[in-house]
Amino acid sequence: MNGNVMAAEMAEQPAVLARLVARAPQDAEAVGMIVPRPLAGIVLLARGSSDNAAVLGRYLTELAAGRPAGLAAPSLYTRYRAQVDWRGYLVVALSQSGATPEIVTTCRTVRTAGAAVVGITNVADSELASASDVVLAADAGLEHAIPATKTVTAQMLLLITVAQALGPVDATAEQLLELPAAVKGILDDSRPIDLLADRWAQVDRLVVAGRGLGYAAALECALKVKETTGILAEGISTADLRHGPIAAVNAGAPVLLVDAGGPVLRDLADLRRLLTDRHAEMSTLPLGSPLPELLQVLMAVVRGQQLARALALVRRVDPDTPATLTKITLTA
Repeated sequence: MNGNVMAAEMAEQPAVLARLVARAPQDAEAVGMIVPRPLAGIVLLARGSSDNAAVLGRYLTELAAGRPAGLAAPSLYTRYRAQVDWRGYLVVALSQSGATPEIVTTCRTVRTAGAAVVGITNVADSELASASDVVLAADAGLEHAIPATKTVTAQMLLLITVAQALGPVDATAEQLLELPAAVKGILDDSRPIDLLADRWAQVDRLVVAGRGLGYAAALECALKVKETTGILAEGISTADLRHGPIAAVNAGAPVLLVDAGGPVLRDLADLRRLLTDRHAEMSTLPLGSPLPELLQVLMAVVRGQQLARALALVRRVDPDTPATLTKITLTA
């Protein structure tokens, strides 16, 4: 019950990210060759942790392309048999295994209806790959722990590459080269997370809040804590938290803030003041890097992985194989 498998796979992330950064110009060129002209919009298709990565992709691609981007609803195609004209759209489908039936089925449907499809998967010869026009392989190696770690940050980095194929992104090539070392620095410094896990060892609820690009990290951190420990963790936008969900904080749920910087800094500051006024239990994920917001998001995801594993261990839960969960969920 020591979570060694999860820890080992987390430790592989700097090497995985370095490989993808080195490959990024070629990957961006391959994506650019299939982008529809004119581009009507971008739609991202995923489930689970991949869906949280897709939230980041939704922000990045809309910013880069200057075209609308959104998240697909697979059940429209697998259950409701929707007939939709997809001409002019770029669809980015994410599946770590490349085997999720509803993702593969939806890809085939929208591709037949005119969409250009980019598949992001850790299995280059998967069914998703065969249903895509271009495949971006995560190249993360086998992932044995049930909580996805290295495949998630790999997907997020590949989504940055997709955005680069569509337009400018807020990270230079030099800053991307710095990312693997920055992630290694996070992994080598677990003390602040261990202290937080000790402090929150007995909580049964947790609110994880972020805004903008950091919202994706909040969703993924909450999912990791939820699936690894059984704590009822909810990822939420700071804007949404200020409405009805603030009642959960009033009832005693602690709040974990994801502060990746960027244009949403004032929103985080306003929420901190509100939580302080309400005497809420609150902490902020420690990042401490000069890298731009979109790269800080990946670092926040790694911190969330650390927290999930540490909380599981202090609660005497095996983070490698959480009860009732399986590595691949074959939703159709």
